[in-house]
Amino acid sequence: MAEDKALWVFGYGSLVWNPGIEVAEMRRASLTDFRRSFCMWSIHHRGSQEDPGLVLALEPHAGTSCSGLAIRAADPDAALQELRERELISSAYFEQEVTLTCEQGTAISALAYVIDTAHVQYVPDLSLERQAQIIASAVGGRGPNHEYLTRTAEGLRKLDIGDADIDWLVTRVQQIMDENRGPLVGK
Repeated sequence: MAEDKALWVFGYGSLVWNPGIEVAEMRRASLTDFRRSFCMWSIHHRGSQEDPGLVLALEPHAGTSCSGLAIRAADPDAALQELRERELISSAYFEQEVTLTCEQGTAISALAYVIDTAHVQYVPDLSLERQAQIIASAVGGRGPNHEYLTRTAEGLRKLDIGDADIDWLVTRVQQIMDENRGPLVGK
């Protein structure tokens, strides 16, 4: 396949640990003027209409940078179909062509799923404590919200990508879950 026909996608959350597509190549990369943020209500995958969870989204934010993965699809057509079924389930994201900067300094044109800041599922400016409370209890079609958080944290750690907010959330969500279990009765 010619390089100009390649489909690159930016992974900054679950795509880091679960691309869901056949991958031909991965490179560490960053995207300027966006940040990784738990700013999207999850009403399908990690929460429900009645008890929404939170998932990460690329949020426009001037002067910031988001580190993640440039993922090249082995089969662009199949990958695009899979990604759209997964990422555009409620239209809270939109597809945007972005320019990623790879570790080697090369630029790659890639597809990114960016939060629609006018969408009802966009929830900006939640405190980290509020995020932790939501993530500790929500469950959706793909499992518990806390699992999404911990898998994302593990995926970023494996890539040596630091994210202080995610690290704090992992610790706090575990504390909340331990507190909610209460004391064990009996042995």
